[in-house]
Amino acid sequence: MHSDNFDLSTYFSRINYRERATDDATTLHAIMRHQLFSIPFENLDVQAGKVVSMVPDDIADKLLRQGRGGYCYELNGLFAMALEALGFTYRFVAARPMFYPARRPKTHMAVIAEADGRQWLCDLGFGSYGIRAPVALDMLDTDIMQDFDTFRLSRDARGNYLLKAMVEGAWTDQYGFDLSYQEWIDFVPANYLNSMHPDAIFVQKLLVIQHYPEGRFILLGDTLKTITAGRVEKQILTKDNIAHVLEDLFNLSALH
Repeated sequence: MHSDNFDLSTYFSRINYRERATDDATTLHAIMRHQLFSIPFENLDVQAGKVVSMVPDDIADKLLRQGRGGYCYELNGLFAMALEALGFTYRFVAARPMFYPARRPKTHMAVIAEADGRQWLCDLGFGSYGIRAPVALDMLDTDIMQDFDTFRLSRDARGNYLLKAMVEGAWTDQYGFDLSYQEWIDFVPANYLNSMHPDAIFVQKLLVIQHYPEGRFILLGDTLKTITAGRVEKQILTKDNIAHVLEDLFNLSALH
């Protein structure tokens, strides 16, 4: 994933990363968590009636220089730019969201990176119950504790991977995927669907998520959910409150 607008030092500054960086698992974990805690998941462009740009230069400019966030293609695309700059071997994979009541197409993008002789699932753009650090693909059927969240990776009879999260005391399917190599352009139709289709959650409602080490802030429509160490607080916001929350909690300007 290459962009002429991407600069590794600018990326490290944006995600507040100041440690040594190389193509090992320690760096992979560190930069994923630093990006997760620094750049929000957000759909402000979709809510403004825009199709999210899949041009790599636009993504780098938006997330690095405009101080914006994005959704899966943008967040994982930016992460892939960093992986490429650091010399990691990686691939994009297409994932099927599994938490909807009806079966959905493979509209989600994740990244599989190689480090220290293992393959790692990396994902910065799934939203509220996305993983918070890389998950090794060989850690099957094992409870994976990440901060205050618990995940599990398994495989079905066809060899497909399934990511689950513990939600309110029960295992909940998040998404399924296989290791088929996907080119960047393969996600353009899914991006258009998520940007424009009336059934897409991103079209229907404002969604902004900021992870931090103890939990996450989730703004969905007019409801702000604060999750701290497993404790959940909800607050209904007015239109003016939403604008303030976007600036104060997410460091984003109001809808434009």
